[in-house]
Amino acid sequence: MPRTTLRQLNGLADTPAKLADSTLVLIDYQNTYATGVMELDGWQDALDAGARLLERARREGAKVIHVVNDGGEGTPYDIRAEIGQIHPSVAPADGEPVVVKQAPNAFHGTELGRLVDEAGRGDLVIAGFMTHMCVAFTAQGAFLRGDRPTVVADASATRALPVAGTELDARQVHLSALATIADLYGVVVASQEDLA
Repeated sequence: MPRTTLRQLNGLADTPAKLADSTLVLIDYQNTYATGVMELDGWQDALDAGARLLERARREGAKVIHVVNDGGEGTPYDIRAEIGQIHPSVAPADGEPVVVKQAPNAFHGTELGRLVDEAGRGDLVIAGFMTHMCVAFTAQGAFLRGDRPTVVADASATRALPVAGTELDARQVHLSALATIADLYGVVVASQEDLA
């Protein structure tokens, strides 16, 4: 028996965003996640997919906004140090804003909402690190403010996590987060190739 999502029950569309008509929000593609204590499983493949997504967005004229998490000096999220910098393969181009956040929802306490509103596009395409945390909560934040988020699965990644006496591998955590998003908050596509 096919499963029914909350999106379907609420009559919400399951059509992915058209990239050229969207704002691309790239979440926390920081060196933080490529090495050390916060290194993610599959980060390189996800980063490469993110770079392809970014290149296409620029080519097709999408608005692009980069987001970074600032955890403060001496942390793996120190944006003043190399560890907290955006990875060079997805570095902002001139004119692409960088939003600095300190909470998983990139809209909370930042200028992201204003920048999205100024872009004048209700559709957002979201990708980045970590799927279960900042990607999921930013998709939720977008939904709650009336935007229409589409999350790109292969351009996002996360890590294994313990829960209730067992450990979920990174793929399980990644897919669980994507399922939560797809149930209500937004559309999930496998890759940028699934975007119109």
